[in-house]
Amino acid sequence: MYEVSDYDFILPKNLIAQKPLGKREASRLLILNRENGSLSTGGFTDIENYIQEGDVVVLNVTKVIPARLFAKNQNKAEIEILLLKEIEENLWEIMIKPGRKVKLNDTLLLENDAKCRIQSVTSCGNRTAIFECECDFYDYIDKYGKVPLPPYIERKDTEMDRKRYQTVYAKVPGAVAAPTAGLHFTERILKRLKDKGVVVCSIVLHVGAGTFKPIKTRSILDHKMHSEYYEVSKKSADIINDAKEKGGRIFAVGTTAVRTLESVADERGFIKHGKGETDIFIYPGYRFKAVDHMITNFHLPKSTLILLVSAFSSIEMIKSAYSRAIKEEFRFFSYGDAMLIL
Repeated sequence: MYEVSDYDFILPKNLIAQKPLGKREASRLLILNRENGSLSTGGFTDIENYIQEGDVVVLNVTKVIPARLFAKNQNKAEIEILLLKEIEENLWEIMIKPGRKVKLNDTLLLENDAKCRIQSVTSCGNRTAIFECECDFYDYIDKYGKVPLPPYIERKDTEMDRKRYQTVYAKVPGAVAAPTAGLHFTERILKRLKDKGVVVCSIVLHVGAGTFKPIKTRSILDHKMHSEYYEVSKKSADIINDAKEKGGRIFAVGTTAVRTLESVADERGFIKHGKGETDIFIYPGYRFKAVDHMITNFHLPKSTLILLVSAFSSIEMIKSAYSRAIKEEFRFFSYGDAMLIL
């Protein structure tokens, strides 16, 4: 159970979605019932049939920033910069490619006379850098930054991605990857849920690039989880706790919502509001405290995310579900189809 190789599978490359469907809600839905292991399929709009009055749907309202920038070093070599995390104003943790062409204290030149100076190397090999530009840095990246599409989407970003690699309810800038389970929701679906008495509330978890990294250790127990910033408001904590006391069920939209809620839950599953950093690593054997049901996408083999969904159901159920999804040619990963785990 603790061998990373147990969470591997072969995925035909043609099933990795390279672009979104024409309509968000047009995605397919695979439903896994944990009580009996049954699987069924439908369209994403069928999600409304499984969420009832008194239930709570928890959304991650983080907003993806255009985190990919291009610069040149003193030798005019092109350097790709991926913003990872804002440390303080204009100081960021970043990834550099190719890293060998950038040294400590180097100054890189960006578009429109902007600059960044490499300050330090982090323990995991990333850099910290100070950015200088004539305007607010968030305004700068909004104009010159590129959408940080994940590495398995083998094309350049387009203007379409600025809208579609973002949930319709995104509010708080800071993510460098989308909470992809939320990409299927539309305002119309959310309104219909609210109209039937479902309560929708929000948390924030700024998704980092580490979400795409495969586990490189042989044993799960040797893997170190990346850290991400979260916020849970008192209002959302009160909504969730009130629903739990009244017998309502908590539906987390995406692994990011799951990780956030489980990070702030006590042993009874009640939520504490607050903000901070979480590096919670959820793998089989974990006992879930707050989340009753999960809406998610299909995840990479040997990733922390497939471990999380395997912990939520079982590795046997997930392998069965993924086999069915592959057989029926579901679309995988960020722009792919959805899964509901009941």
